[in-house]
Amino acid sequence: MESGMISVDRWSEGSQVYFLTHLHADHTTGLSSTWKRGPLFCSRITAKIFPIKFPGFNISLLRILDIGDWFSLSLVSPSSCSETTVEAMAIDAHHCPGAVMYLFRGKFGCMLYTGDFRWEVKSKRAQIGRTMLLNALQREKINILYLDNTYCNPSYSFPSRAVAAQQVVNVITSHPEHDIVIGIDSLGKEDLLEYISRVLNIKIWVWPERLQIMHLLGFHNIFTTKTSLTRVRAVPRYSFSIDTLEGLNTMRPTIGIMPSGLPWAMKFKQGPNVTKKPNKTLRTVERYHKYLYSVPYSDHSCFGEINEFVKLLMPLNIKGIVSSSPCYVDPLYYFGHFCGENQPSVSLYQNCEDKGVGGKRRKCIIGSDDSAEAGRKKTTRVEFLGVRMSRVSVLRREKQGAKIVEMDTAE
Repeated sequence: MESGMISVDRWSEGSQVYFLTHLHADHTTGLSSTWKRGPLFCSRITAKIFPIKFPGFNISLLRILDIGDWFSLSLVSPSSCSETTVEAMAIDAHHCPGAVMYLFRGKFGCMLYTGDFRWEVKSKRAQIGRTMLLNALQREKINILYLDNTYCNPSYSFPSRAVAAQQVVNVITSHPEHDIVIGIDSLGKEDLLEYISRVLNIKIWVWPERLQIMHLLGFHNIFTTKTSLTRVRAVPRYSFSIDTLEGLNTMRPTIGIMPSGLPWAMKFKQGPNVTKKPNKTLRTVERYHKYLYSVPYSDHSCFGEINEFVKLLMPLNIKGIVSSSPCYVDPLYYFGHFCGENQPSVSLYQNCEDKGVGGKRRKCIIGSDDSAEAGRKKTTRVEFLGVRMSRVSVLRREKQGAKIVEMDTAE
């Protein structure tokens, strides 16, 4: 596909139409209430939440793609100035409310952009997505797969979200006299919170904007902004820290829970409160501080799930949309044998096997080869939850996006 036609999660000028995978902040960098560069395609749920995230946005620019339906776009080829047709389909990404993958097809062939996704093979939603994807492809090969490679390393294996949700409940019930604070983002983990509420028959506190989103998503009578009604609070992830937990414990016994698949395999601050080095496979609940638990509840696919996804599709080529710090592992290293190119190279690995994923979401041009440069970028390390870690890990892939351009067949 030529440059200047379609952009995905990238909001700079130069494209005729734009696609948004979901509303996490790292996918909307550059998008604002005053943005008006062209039609913006998204899922129905994303369109519903959009005005809260971007008040004053001209909603006439929004174009809703219903999941599973092909939509035909009439675009103009920048090189020939002739009209060309591109078809697009949204497929459930099973990541957060409204998150979708995009399948594109046209004269250029077929491309799939996953955005952030969780491919839990045994879940009903993934099975529906599998059928939908295979039916849409009709045995046509994907020329290039743009893949969420956040956990593209065999070291990272975590359980299903259903199992991890029960682990969170177990932590809560094992501290009956404690207040509980759970670190979450402004969107996502709704199923986890609903499960906690249902199993324990309690309400959960959320901040006002989050409550508004919950109501839009159809969650009524579960969440509250009154702290007196519950001992369990879901707080913004950015406000979640050991310092905060220590402060809360001067008033009431409090335990913090961080639900995340993000590996905590890094150097910890020396001190009496650090109780355990994390298990690299993240299969069990870890207690890293006397007030803090980490539970492997992830909205991204683990390595085994990525492997199953690529094996199912067997694309001709793969591009990772995440360049991790301090190094980048090209998905072709692990999954090249599933591809038509079949050229995995040890040099792609860059000695990263034991260094973890962290993850910097890279603003990449689809078809470009900037992974090596990304791997050489200097890593800035900051303090988070008493841990020295890369800034990009804390910000959770600060700059993400992809612009679909003509592919260089040599890559």
